[in-house]
Amino acid sequence: MNHRPALPSPTTALAGKRCAPVLLVIAHGSRDPRHAATVQALVRRAGALRPGLRVETAFLDFNLPSVTGVLDRLAAEGVRDVVALPLLLTRAFHAKADVPAVLRQAPASLRIRQAEVLGPSPLLVAAVERRLYEAGLAPGDKSATGVVLASAGSTDPEAIAVIAETARELRRTGWCSVRPAFASAVIAGGFPRTEDAVRALRAEPGVRRVAVAPYVIAPGRLPDRIAAGAAEADVLADVLGPSPELARLLLARYDGAARAAERVTAAAV
Repeated sequence: MNHRPALPSPTTALAGKRCAPVLLVIAHGSRDPRHAATVQALVRRAGALRPGLRVETAFLDFNLPSVTGVLDRLAAEGVRDVVALPLLLTRAFHAKADVPAVLRQAPASLRIRQAEVLGPSPLLVAAVERRLYEAGLAPGDKSATGVVLASAGSTDPEAIAVIAETARELRRTGWCSVRPAFASAVIAGGFPRTEDAVRALRAEPGVRRVAVAPYVIAPGRLPDRIAAGAAEADVLADVLGPSPELARLLLARYDGAARAAERVTAAAV
């Protein structure tokens, strides 16, 4: 008589599977409705790249749903593991203080791992170049084009150093010159305003055109200030928005945090 191996019961099979952590993307929020719409479009694009992964969006301020509201709902649904991803380009105040503070208010039943912020990453450099090309430039224009990499601004030395390094990485791809700038008035220890960086590039040898690349994720008050500062530039690129590179970067940060959580769990067993 042939004996077939017993098949695991559905309950046993499910018990052997571990549900992937929910990805919770935490954006800053803005009174500008374009901000939330752009964030949602980016999150949808990331979710489409990873079918089956549950992705949620929350905002620190101005927009709903709030972070605490989403965490409470997830806990009520029986979710146990969450990767919280700050939708931020640098580790400045929001990443170091605001996000950890709101995560500490989460229900005790949730295991939360905070992922790294998005920058620095080669994918961000690639996203900036994509926006420059979409604005009308071509790879052949690089050697005669100066680029202003315009960010919102920060007083955090770590954030300033990361933006400076991103500008250097962008320059290494072949642009004639790249200068970092801030949207707001000059901050001590920081970079010049967008308009001042545009004028400085005009005076550089070899620069025949000047482009401004906003190093921000979504539209809002500060990106509008960047656009105003680009009035004397030849090219103004769009914000990074729901670019394919950013969507991939969200998943890369999620995977890194999820793997770290698995290692900690395995070590504790």
